[in-house]
Amino acid sequence: MQVSLTLTDLKIRTVVVPLRRPVIAGIGRFDRWPLVLVDLEMSGGIVGRSYVAPYREASVPAVVAELRDLGSVLKGKVVSPFDAFQAAMKALNVVGVSGVSTIATSALDMAIWDALAKQAGVPLAVLLGGSIGPVRAYNSNGLWRHEIGTLADEARQLQREGGFSAMKLRLGNVHLKDDLAAIDAVRQGVGTEIDLMVDFNQALGLGDAIRRCHELDDCGLYWFEEPIAYDNIHGYAQLAGKVRTPLQLGENHYGSRDLFTFLAAGAVHYAMADLMRIGGVSGWLSAAHLASAAGVQFSNHLYPEIAAHLLRVTPSAHWLEWVDWANPILAAPLEPRDGFVSAPDAPGLGIDWDERSVERYLVTA
Repeated sequence: MQVSLTLTDLKIRTVVVPLRRPVIAGIGRFDRWPLVLVDLEMSGGIVGRSYVAPYREASVPAVVAELRDLGSVLKGKVVSPFDAFQAAMKALNVVGVSGVSTIATSALDMAIWDALAKQAGVPLAVLLGGSIGPVRAYNSNGLWRHEIGTLADEARQLQREGGFSAMKLRLGNVHLKDDLAAIDAVRQGVGTEIDLMVDFNQALGLGDAIRRCHELDDCGLYWFEEPIAYDNIHGYAQLAGKVRTPLQLGENHYGSRDLFTFLAAGAVHYAMADLMRIGGVSGWLSAAHLASAAGVQFSNHLYPEIAAHLLRVTPSAHWLEWVDWANPILAAPLEPRDGFVSAPDAPGLGIDWDERSVERYLVTA
């Protein structure tokens, strides 16, 4: 039986896929979604796969360059997730380990974990000591900051797409009345029983956030996500003590140390992690146990195909954020049912490419 994996080749491709509904928020507008696809060819014919989505198409070349650099360091060597992660962090330390460095490292890390689980012949969740099963999810595929008159119908569509009982609405309009109107429109569309998370995408200053969140505290919302700049620890600590609706943040944390600083400051009620920023599977495992030790429930941001495994081994697992943005290039996309998502009961992550679609949307080799 093979007991080690040697990296024989690294294949990187970039695709840009259309979004069914454009992303419109304080962070900008995105009609297309860039994805960097990673195939790690290992000894024994095993291929580890992953992807990252760096938002801006212009940022893709930098991610690809660092991936190729890391691949050249690891090629021909026996690789394991922990050793490769540490080697990558050391190699990129001289240019900084946040930002693009972490994104590239995360992509490699997830692909290595995929290969390791395939070698073991089990799904990643099982390799990590858990099991395959349903994870409760909210639909995050719409309800952006656009014409309020369309929100009720869109909310009904989102509910039907997978039997969801929870969804996310984006707020942070200039005027309170517009935020209230958006909430009311969604409630008119799907009723008051649905769990409604709201995301400000860092649209507010601290003073305005204190005022706005107080004004929205009686709306029965599930959480307030990122009302102010993601790195304003002092501001979040102040805000956390002034609102009744729980605060949610963490998608912009680079590595578990960022999460630790917020936990230590009492600046967060709920936490989440983005796999391309937190450090892939290895980074998630570290962050998830920090959150658990602090008694804070932990959710994912994007990458539902991988989070469906990881939330099954997260002690304080909370919600899976469902988006279908990578579906156009996946051979077998996940299908939510009754508001839950399950990873496939197959070796690895269960990520395989639809090669015809990859060719269609390919922008660089």
